Amino acid sequence: MEAVSGLEGELEELRETFRSGKTKEATWRRSQLQALLSLLREREGEILEALKQDIGKHPVESYRDEIGTLAKSVNYALGGLKQWMSSKKAKLPIVAFPATAELVPEPLGLVLIISSWNFPFGLSLEPLIGAIGAGNVVVIKPSELAPASASVLANTVHSYLDNKAVKVIQGGPSVVDQLLQQKWDKILFTGSASVGKIVMTEAAKHLTPVILELGGKCPAVVDELSSSWDIEMTIRRILAGKFGTCAGQACIGIDYILVEKKFESTLVQQMKVFIKKLFGEDPKETNSIARIINKNHLMRLKNLLDEPLVKASIVYGGSIDEDHLFIEPTILVDPPLKAAIMNEEIFGPLLPIITLEKIEDCIEFIKSRPKPLTIYAFTKNEKLKRRLISETSSGSLTFNDAIIQYAADSLPFGGVGESGFGRYHGKFSFDAFTHEKAVLKRTFLTDFWFRLPPWNDHKLELFRSMYRYDYLDVLLITLGIKKSKKP
Repeated sequence: MEAVSGLEGELEELRETFRSGKTKEATWRRSQLQALLSLLREREGEILEALKQDIGKHPVESYRDEIGTLAKSVNYALGGLKQWMSSKKAKLPIVAFPATAELVPEPLGLVLIISSWNFPFGLSLEPLIGAIGAGNVVVIKPSELAPASASVLANTVHSYLDNKAVKVIQGGPSVVDQLLQQKWDKILFTGSASVGKIVMTEAAKHLTPVILELGGKCPAVVDELSSSWDIEMTIRRILAGKFGTCAGQACIGIDYILVEKKFESTLVQQMKVFIKKLFGEDPKETNSIARIINKNHLMRLKNLLDEPLVKASIVYGGSIDEDHLFIEPTILVDPPLKAAIMNEEIFGPLLPIITLEKIEDCIEFIKSRPKPLTIYAFTKNEKLKRRLISETSSGSLTFNDAIIQYAADSLPFGGVGESGFGRYHGKFSFDAFTHEKAVLKRTFLTDFWFRLPPWNDHKLELFRSMYRYDYLDVLLITLGIKKSKKP
């Protein structure tokens, strides 16, 4: 669909498909996941070209971060689907005998996925895996800022998946507005906090539950490391987690570094060396770093650097090519903490380093700011690790690496506080779009006569014992061996 003309009819078709019950069948769910695998395999070239056209990603980066991770996730879902769909027995107290109980997973219904431009396939199809695996019907609204990717998504999803159950609707903010006026059973939104507030406000009008993936300023704590190997691994992983992941335009990318003053010069010196080793003398020519998505975002980043005290803190890079929408990797040391670059999510290849008197000060620094989507910490100090786990709050916490937690199917992806709420990935994606219905079955054989009126002190005493699961007491009171106490 290119526009929202006939939107009501399109959504009614989706609802009718859901009401028919076919999306609840395991065969349908498996067929759609298999079709998604075929899409990723057979249309790989188109996907890679679209990502290059929209944001200048190198094909290997695109495969690593989007096609490869998606194929892995589909296979994981196919392997676990039978178990995920199965009912789970629930324990009941003896007092309920004879009775059985279970939790029955059922799909929510009509789901809306609003994705972002930085990972246009991953952020559209990763939640789709969970949504169709759970048996829902889905509308995907890709970002208009990545038009080539949105077009490929629309064409391929229509060709490979059941288009009476999964639809892609393209368009700009006005299309999002119209979609949000509709009644959904769940909405998953990835993007900025400002738009997330709008999504949540509109969803509240229909009491629609939402998952918001918003991001924030993700810190990397770098402890003083003595081993040259540890230092090299730390720097490689930081640089790849910042500049090598969509040029820093990633919600889980490293936003800034916290380091002790005495270790800062070593860190910066080594970072300068490894930037050239990883990305080449001219990253723009080697195509090893993606470009900025558009002129507006580039000018926003340029304005962050143009503050005089911020510009004075640049120790590496800072070059901006407006014609090619490219900013070279840029390192800053101790820009003013009140500057915009230290208060807004950077979302670009600018990396401030903030020095501390001692590394333990990082905990109070992080706690004084909004809860981030993730915290990275490079350290061998077990006490510091324990303190970061117990004293800070974030969507995730990764030690001695960056970004890798996103690819782990066994870990949920999601924020906390201002970085968002709700989670998905792996089984968590299935759960995100599932309602676990509580089902209890009893017979007509026996009943606890004292649970019904008329009331008396004897029944009250029986209730006191029963809610303590003191069955011996219940028996003694019932038989008259133990007398009831007057209230």
